[in-house]
Amino acid sequence: MRPDFACLFERFPSFTQTFVAREVAALQSLGLQPALFSIRSVSDEAIRHFPAELVGATTVLPPADQVTAEVTELKKQNLLPPHAVVTLRQWEGRPDKNRVYEALWTGHRLHAAGIRHVHTHFAGIGARTAWWIRRFYGLSYSFTGHANDLFCPDQQTPVTLDLLVRDAALVVTVSNFTRDWLRQRHPHAAGRIHRVYNGMTIPSAPPPWPREGAPIITAVGRLIEKKGFADLLAACAILRQQGTDFRCTIAGDGPLEESLRGLINSSGLARQVTLAGPLAQPDVTSLLSQSRVFALPCVTESSGGMDVLPTVIMEAMAAALPCVSTTTAGVPEMIAHGRTGAIVSPGKPAELAAALTPYLENPELAATHGRAGHRMATELFSLAVTTPHLLRLLAAHTKIHLPAQLVRSQPSLLLPRAAFLARRFSAPVRAPRFPRGTAALPESTDPAPS
Repeated sequence: MRPDFACLFERFPSFTQTFVAREVAALQSLGLQPALFSIRSVSDEAIRHFPAELVGATTVLPPADQVTAEVTELKKQNLLPPHAVVTLRQWEGRPDKNRVYEALWTGHRLHAAGIRHVHTHFAGIGARTAWWIRRFYGLSYSFTGHANDLFCPDQQTPVTLDLLVRDAALVVTVSNFTRDWLRQRHPHAAGRIHRVYNGMTIPSAPPPWPREGAPIITAVGRLIEKKGFADLLAACAILRQQGTDFRCTIAGDGPLEESLRGLINSSGLARQVTLAGPLAQPDVTSLLSQSRVFALPCVTESSGGMDVLPTVIMEAMAAALPCVSTTTAGVPEMIAHGRTGAIVSPGKPAELAAALTPYLENPELAATHGRAGHRMATELFSLAVTTPHLLRLLAAHTKIHLPAQLVRSQPSLLLPRAAFLARRFSAPVRAPRFPRGTAALPESTDPAPS
């Protein structure tokens, strides 16, 4: 049976991007059959955390030298599009040339299978490979942009973020903040840029309160600048000085571990604060279930990088925890200040300590706001909400195949698909445009996406 579309990722499944695997599984549960491709291999440790059927269904590209050899053999057999042969000749030695070979290796297989659309996550290697697949084989592509892939894009590659947005049939972002940011910078593509929140499974009933023992502040994330953990430690020092009873557990690892340990010791917080290291997902869930409040004081990095919509905040909301974070990027979309948690200014430990104090001192308030957060997470971030939203956008903008049984079960797909077909057969063909220095590749005859 022909796959309905392809998912092409730099690395899949990835332990640090479980939301991608959740999305794929949710699309499968609706009745879609995506062909899964991973450009790079994943570790055995990561694979153990994912269902065997998901791992087994993923085609992992061979090492780069083997991909090059197999594409060269296709060229010798005259099995590549003629304009691809020209590109291979002119692209040798240029930056990002592996994307060209990966696109031909993958595109040859997708084209033979009758697949018409490719979706990927992040405006990086996967998206650039999909851009070339479109050039060579005429498939439409879409990508989901997240955070640093948008705010700090790779400036060394000829296939820029501007080109990725310009030629994508659909650009998905994970927050209103990034959607608006992209629309302002790419007004010509505004109608193809949409927000779909990352989705996760939300338990139907919130985990129980009260939670016994000393009130615990929990934080989860890589020990890197944008998580703001130095501000959290400074806030903990204020809490200790004011006599507030608390414990704080920070789960994660990263390059700032030694620096944070030094802050803990110099601030006299060794009895209150624990760096727990990286935890498996079941252990994170267990930690959240024992906690009083979740804190993630996000900041903007000196390089411009930032968290946009931290998945760990969704997980804390699903665990019925009140959440305290900052005004950074899309975070205020996740927390209703004064109802499900608190939003403070980034880089202000005193504000952070003041926001944490009521939850540490008042378990009833924490329970009330935590349950409200669970309801909010169910309404906004449940896969039962986000996956149909994504599917409707794919139907409205891309050449994804929609099985008849899927349309019967999801009648809301009829109008967006009808609108897509009307645009496809009425819009004029775009004139080809190419990045500077690229061989003039024949453009697909598809009309411009709307």
